[in-house]
Order: sequence, then structure tokens, then C-alpha cells
Amino acid sequence: MKLFFEYLKYHIKSIILFTFFAGIFILVFSLYSVPIEPALYAASLCGVIAVILTLISFFRFRSKHKALLEMINTITVSKDNLPHPKNIIEEDYMNLIDVLYQEKCKIDSQKSLTISELNDYYTLWVHQIKSPISAIKLLFQSKKIHDIEIEQQLFKIEQYAEMALQYIRAESDAADFVIRKYPLDAIIRQAIRKYSKSFILKKISLNYTPTEAIVLTDEKWLLFVIEQILSNSLKYSLQGQISIYMKKKDDLILVIEDTGIGIEPEDLPRICEKGYTGYNGRIDKKSTGIGLYLSKKVLNKLSHKMNIQSVPDKGTKVYIDLSYNDQISE
Repeated sequence: MKLFFEYLKYHIKSIILFTFFAGIFILVFSLYSVPIEPALYAASLCGVIAVILTLISFFRFRSKHKALLEMINTITVSKDNLPHPKNIIEEDYMNLIDVLYQEKCKIDSQKSLTISELNDYYTLWVHQIKSPISAIKLLFQSKKIHDIEIEQQLFKIEQYAEMALQYIRAESDAADFVIRKYPLDAIIRQAIRKYSKSFILKKISLNYTPTEAIVLTDEKWLLFVIEQILSNSLKYSLQGQISIYMKKKDDLILVIEDTGIGIEPEDLPRICEKGYTGYNGRIDKKSTGIGLYLSKKVLNKLSHKMNIQSVPDKGTKVYIDLSYNDQISE
């Protein structure tokens, strides 16, 4: 009904003109004392014909409207399926659409090329910066120098470089996911080994309960997520312990719990937003607000879920739900 009213509104001038001319004929016939019945009969006949033509025109109008809606919904990138223009004005609009589309394609192509070049540059930069870091590590090992503080700073530089690389990959539409079944404990142990020296340096104890679970995921990306959560737990835990365990024996919800400073209630809804650091980040001054954002983004791509619960001055629990419809357990 709304479409019909829109059609009438579109043809309101023609309707008014038809009514006006019919009125003129009736007025002239009445002024010349012509019997009104023939005039009314002619007007009625013209009205019936007008209604029939209007309905035919309306159905064509509706057909064209539906065709345009289908193109909008399917995001068609060609004008080939557009309704055929009925007059020169519609043809002009078609040509205008074509020009705009060609310009859009040109802009999109330039944008894609720029993004690709930037990704290539940053990827190369990250790999290049990791080379001197590895060389410095080898020098420390060869000279048997054990300066823990310097070693930790090198570790942080390496982590920031790795995060930059993962950020580029995660933001890309062609992320290199390899979905297979993996033993979850093997992935967790890799993350623990990576941060073992940080546990020792900060004197944080680890309470790890083996999960004995098999998960359908991407090993590299899930490892990245667990590393980010462990890194945050270590950063904001001054003492106490970090626990890693399954929420329940038969489910696939991994829990990483710490006894750190916790997260303020007003920050919890936004901690996974890009660049958001919250109260703790403002105190730390070194937080980027990227780690949890990337973790959430990666987990969404893997069809996993993450939920965070926290109490200030008591600690934080991060729940990673590794189950979904196609999950296969062994």
C-alpha cells in the first residue's frame, strides 16, 4: 500500500491534469446545455481506461522497484541488471551511476594497493627489527651475561614487534588460519614456557591444571590469544598466583585467573575496544589497548568466545569458550 501511494505521489501531476481536463469537458457540456449523461458516460469510460493504464503502469513501477531492491540487497557491482531506461532522463541517470561506479572502483583499487603496500612495509619492518633482537640475545648467551632486567626489556621489545605483526595479519582479510584438532595442553604449555622467566622475576606462582582437551582451532592464533591474556595477568599482578584450568571437566571453557589489581566495573564493557586502556592503562602509561582487542577479534574469527569477569583489588577471570557446533571431542 505504501508503494502504491508513492506511485500516486510520483504521478500526482498527471492525475491532477486528467481531473482538470475532465472537469473542463463537463463544464463546457453543461454551459452549452448538452445532456450531462453522455458527458458522464464519456468521463466514466475515460476513467476506467485511466485506471487500467494506471494499474499496468503501477505493476511496471513495482517490478522496477523490486529489481532495484534486489540489487541493493545483493550488492551487485554491475549496472547490467538495472532496469532498462524508459526515456533519456533515466538513461542519463544510468550513465551517471556508471561514472560513479567506475570512480568508486578506481578509489577502491588505489586504497587496496596502498593498504597492501603498507602491510608489506610493516611486515618487513617487524621481521627486520626482530633480527637485531635475536642477535643481541645470542651475544648475551655467548658471553654468558645474565642481566635479567636487560633480558626482560629485550623480551618486551620482541613482544611489541610480534604484536604489530599479528595486528597486521588479524586486520587483513586474508588471515592465515589453519583449522585442525589440537591438544589444548600443548598450546597452553607453549605460552607458559614463553613467560616462565616473567613468572620467576615477578615471583608469581602458577597453578596449572592440565585440561586433557582436544579443540578444533588454529594453533598459532589461539596461542597468541593465551599469550596476550597471560601477559596482561603478569603485568597487573604484583603478587599471588595465576591459575589456568577448565571451568568444568566436560566443557571446553578455558579459564585464566589471576590475583592482580582487577579491572574497574566501568571499564569492563569497553576493555576489548580498540585502543581503550581504561583506568589501569592510564596508570601503567605503557598500555596500548590493542592486546585484548586483537584477542577478541581473533576469537570471533575462530568461532570462539571470550568473557571477562573482574573485581578491583581481587583479580580477574578470563573465560575462553572453545566449543561450537562443529566441535569434535576425543
